[in-house]
Amino acid sequence: MTMTPIAEAMSAKLSEPFGSFPAILRDWAQAQPDTIALMDDDGDCSWAEMIDRIERLAARLVETGLERGQSVAILGNSSISYALVFLAAMRAGGVAAPLTTSASPDQLAGMAKDSGAIHLFIDAKKSAELGPDFMADLTRVPLEEVEDWMAPAGVLAPDFSPETRDPFNIIYSSGTTGIPKGIVHSHQMRWRQFGATALSYLQAGLPVRSLASTPLYSNTTMVAFLAPLLAGGTIRIMGKFDCARWLDHATADRTTVTMLVPVQYQRLMDYSGFDEHDLSSLAMKYCTSAPFSADLKAEVLRRMPGGLVEIYSMTEGGVVCLLAAHEFPDKLHTVGRPAPGSEMKVLDDEDREVPPGTPGNLVGRSQTMMSGYKNRPDKTAEAQWTDPETGDVWMRMGDIGRVDDQGFVELVGRAKDMIISGGFNIYPSDLEAELEQEDDVTEAAVVGIDSPRWGETPVGFVVVQDGARGADEIMAAVNARLGKTQRLSALHAIEEMPRSHIGKLLKTDLREEAMRRAG
Repeated sequence: MTMTPIAEAMSAKLSEPFGSFPAILRDWAQAQPDTIALMDDDGDCSWAEMIDRIERLAARLVETGLERGQSVAILGNSSISYALVFLAAMRAGGVAAPLTTSASPDQLAGMAKDSGAIHLFIDAKKSAELGPDFMADLTRVPLEEVEDWMAPAGVLAPDFSPETRDPFNIIYSSGTTGIPKGIVHSHQMRWRQFGATALSYLQAGLPVRSLASTPLYSNTTMVAFLAPLLAGGTIRIMGKFDCARWLDHATADRTTVTMLVPVQYQRLMDYSGFDEHDLSSLAMKYCTSAPFSADLKAEVLRRMPGGLVEIYSMTEGGVVCLLAAHEFPDKLHTVGRPAPGSEMKVLDDEDREVPPGTPGNLVGRSQTMMSGYKNRPDKTAEAQWTDPETGDVWMRMGDIGRVDDQGFVELVGRAKDMIISGGFNIYPSDLEAELEQEDDVTEAAVVGIDSPRWGETPVGFVVVQDGARGADEIMAAVNARLGKTQRLSALHAIEEMPRSHIGKLLKTDLREEAMRRAG
């Protein structure tokens, strides 16, 4: 396919080992000033308008004390204003520090302090929740008023040319207790991650119209935000996810690229009006952040147009596995194979490599690894494994998995979730798969709790259909198929599984509930 002159010029820049995000965005704005860059429920802005606002915001940030490498905290629902602040922080030579809206006030204050921010951009809803005294020592700017706060029209920010090691953003982990860890990504990492994706869009001649429906504080969303921007695309930014609104947007915008987490795919598949919408423009769909069942992948492939790529990695980096589900329909139970430039090893509990096909702890490395945890060298060291023979640093992925003879990686469970009962290792995913074989079980999760007799014992939770058998009857049927060392000690039926804002199952909450019910 013949590329346009601007696509050829941008492809050449994106092919470089390193480049400047601000410079690429300015080039796109000059080439297509009137093309829509960002959309949300309140309106849109063109590429020329976006760059003008980014420059004016960045200029005001510097004027009010922002220094190179300093964070800008952002708290609120996703919107054009949120996106502009994120990009302006980077343009000013600072660091975007989006804060998790679901965190407690103490956690939010801890994250803002940990980031080193002197600015806090906050929307009206969170401001009302937290009160006027929350982080009152910072320069607080309502997200709804950024147009009034930015520098006057025509003002440009001071020149900033990023270096490879300059921090780009801090993403805070979804810790359930204490202050979440701040994961620092460099300009080099982000360039390597998203420059290649943007280049692939240009080379394919794909008109990039992205629908970003996960929060901008999530690393997941960057696939649907930063990569499309580097490709000169148009990004629709959604606030709270809703099936009807997502489908209306995807249809009206002729969306070509999107990122959804598994729970969103499931909700769309279950939505009664799904098949009434024309999604024929969809060229590529992505998924990450949580386990994506083989059955759900198969249903998505049947009912949604375009390719489907599952991405397995961590916000911290490490190995990146890719499963092009549309190309490997017989490997849907896996997360794919390590991407080019990624490496993976499978280790036992004493950090020795295990034979192929044997479950073990996954470690990985790639060109897209975090710089480290902000202010936490101890936690950074804990997250890493150093090969004693080569001195190479790898990231501990936190998952237990095995690799088949074709190199595809199958996840068995989370390392922290593994249950050791009577000296035997029990993988919750095995028990969850057995529970979900029961016709009246729609979703299952298994956790381990302390047991005086066994050390730990597995407890299950299920979401069941109307008129289903009782939990005890379901447990008896499943336990009859399990070995003695694997059997569930209790099973509880609940209305829905507890999940984070991006659909991650909160097993900590289930573990606490299991212990409460055990007395």
